[in-house]
Amino acid sequence: MSLNNEINSMDEVMGNIETSMKSIKKGEIVKGKVITVTDEEAIVNIGYMSDGVLPKKEISDNIEQNPRDVLKENDEIYVYILEMNDGEGNVVLSKKVADREKAWDELQELLKNNTIFSVVVKEAVKGGVVASIKGIRAFIPASQLSTKFVDNLNEFVGKTLDVKLIELDIEKQRVILSRKEVEKEQLQTKKEELLNSIKPGEKIKGVVSRLTKFGAFVDLGGLDGLIHISELSWKRVNDPSEVVSVGDAVEVYVLSVDREKNKVSLALKDVSGNPWGNVIKKYKVGDMVDGTVSKFLNFGVFVEIEPGVEGLVHISEISEERVTKIDSILSVGQKVKVKILDIDEKENRMSLSIKEAVEKPKVDFNKYSDKGSEMTIGDLFKDKLKDFKFD
Repeated sequence: MSLNNEINSMDEVMGNIETSMKSIKKGEIVKGKVITVTDEEAIVNIGYMSDGVLPKKEISDNIEQNPRDVLKENDEIYVYILEMNDGEGNVVLSKKVADREKAWDELQELLKNNTIFSVVVKEAVKGGVVASIKGIRAFIPASQLSTKFVDNLNEFVGKTLDVKLIELDIEKQRVILSRKEVEKEQLQTKKEELLNSIKPGEKIKGVVSRLTKFGAFVDLGGLDGLIHISELSWKRVNDPSEVVSVGDAVEVYVLSVDREKNKVSLALKDVSGNPWGNVIKKYKVGDMVDGTVSKFLNFGVFVEIEPGVEGLVHISEISEERVTKIDSILSVGQKVKVKILDIDEKENRMSLSIKEAVEKPKVDFNKYSDKGSEMTIGDLFKDKLKDFKFD
C-alpha cells in the first residue's frame, strides 16, 4: 500500500471516529459511564473525544462524602457539562447539577400524578421545615405537617416523611410539600375499612379524643365514634368529665353503625351488666326501700335505690303538704326512704313516693272503735263515717 493510500485510510478512520463521537456543548445533560473513581474525582466516558472529569464537589451536595461511596466503575449516570475545556483539554462535569435538573422534571410528574413519595427533613425554620429532593430545597409549612396541631417543629428533623407535592414553581424554584394530605388520605382509607368491618355488639379499643356536653368522642383508629352521655355509665352522669378524660384508653361496645352518615354509636358501660335486668326480681310495687337523692328536676327528684337504678319522685309525692321549692326540703346526696309505686321494666323506669313511705302515726282508738287497738286517724274517720246518715 502506498503512503498516500495509508494517509487516506487513516483520515477515513479518524473521520469515522469523529462522526461516532457525540456533539456536546456546555449546559447540556448527557449520559455517561464511570471509568474510574478516586477519593477526589471520577472519570466518566461520555462518548466524546475526551473523557469527562467529575470533581468530588460536583458529585453530591455533601462535600464530605467520599466519591467511592456514591459511584462505582461501570455505573451509568447523567452528568451536566460545566466546561468544555478546563485548560488541560478535559471536559468538566457535574452530577449534582444533572440530578437537580432532572429532579425538576420528576417533580412535575409527581405533581401531575398526585404521587406520594418520601423525603428526609433537614432542618426546622420559621413557619415549617425544609427537606431536599435531589438538591432542590422543598418546604413543608407547619400547617401541612399533620392533621393534628404541631407544637414542636424540631421533633420532625431527621425523620423520613411521606409527602405530596402541592405547589411547584420552577421559575421561582418554589417547592411546597404536604404530609397532611397524605395523612388525610390514610385516615379516610382507615375510616372506610373500619366502617366496613365493625359490627354492632363488638367490643373494641379506642382513645378518648374529645369531650362535649352530650358525650365523649373516641378515636377508633381513623374513625371517631360517639359515646352519648347516657351510655357512659349505668349511674347518672351530669358531665362526661366525671367518667373519662381526653387521652384515656378505653374499651367500648359498638351499639350501631351508620355507613351512609359515617357515624358510629358507642357505649362505655357494660351492655351485659344492665342493673335493671334484675329489678323486677328484687323489687315489687309497694316495697319500702332506702335511696339517695341524685338529681333535681322542675317536677320532682330522682332517687337512686342502687347503683344504676333510679326512680322518679314526682313533686306531688314528696310531701303531704304542697311543695313549691324542692331544694327547701331535699338536697342532692340526702338519704331518703321511698315507696315503689310503679315499675316499667321495658323502659327501665320506676315511680317512687317519699310521702307514702313516711310512717303514719298510730294511736289506741279502742275507746272509739272495736276494730283494733291500733288505727290511723284516717282509718278511724272512715270507720265512723259509715255511722252517719245524711238526709
